[in-house]
Amino acid sequence: MLKEGQLVFLLDDKGRKHWLRLERGMVKVPSLGVVDGGRLLQSGDGARLVLAGKPFVLFTPGTVDLMGSLERGAQVITPKDAATIALELDLKDGDVVIEAGLGSASLTVALLAMVAPNGKVVSVELRSEFLEKGRRNINRTLHAHLWTGHLGDVKDISLETIADAVVLDMPDPWEALPNVCRLLRPGGRLCIYVPNTNQLERAVKDMRANGFVEVRALENIQREMEVHEMGVRPSYETLGHTGYLAFGRLVRSTEVN
Repeated sequence: MLKEGQLVFLLDDKGRKHWLRLERGMVKVPSLGVVDGGRLLQSGDGARLVLAGKPFVLFTPGTVDLMGSLERGAQVITPKDAATIALELDLKDGDVVIEAGLGSASLTVALLAMVAPNGKVVSVELRSEFLEKGRRNINRTLHAHLWTGHLGDVKDISLETIADAVVLDMPDPWEALPNVCRLLRPGGRLCIYVPNTNQLERAVKDMRANGFVEVRALENIQREMEVHEMGVRPSYETLGHTGYLAFGRLVRSTEVN
């Protein structure tokens, strides 16, 4: 059942999403006009509607929908990389994740969905404008209550939380590794996201030097397929390089007798 205050979108016949928050009475939808909110509440997820003589489908958003609708600034982590990060970090309900480099909170939206309903995501961001933009984007989701944002530097910040996983999306992640080792539990997992190969090389070497094992690096390439009545071909727009990923697990610093 749809509820008042819930974020939904109307999908038109050209594939465009028109976003709105449900409420009773007349609701103004940017780029579309005014619609009857009570009618939408009664329609349900996946309902076909005709509004002002035009066909629409009403949907509740998934994580990928939300990631694609965010207010943007800096380059965002795309769903293809976010999915790999979540799987490689073995994220599940109840996990605690610390991320450094909030940006537009695209990855944060995915992390929150993976650790809900009992987990927590703690974001550390150097720039106040990014922290506030990220907060606005996160508040559009169902899991905003699981998120905490801190203005500061992950290289030296003190947090009461001990994490199951840490994600570093920053230019010099190796500088944060000594502090990350204090914030991450033994056996916990680390992901580093960087745009250039020289950054990747140093990150991997320093991960190994700081007690991480099973360290591996990769790049995701994704290509959509165009399916038509007359045949199938790869899309001309390949989502190629977006960044390099490095993963590792932290080893306990002392031997267990």
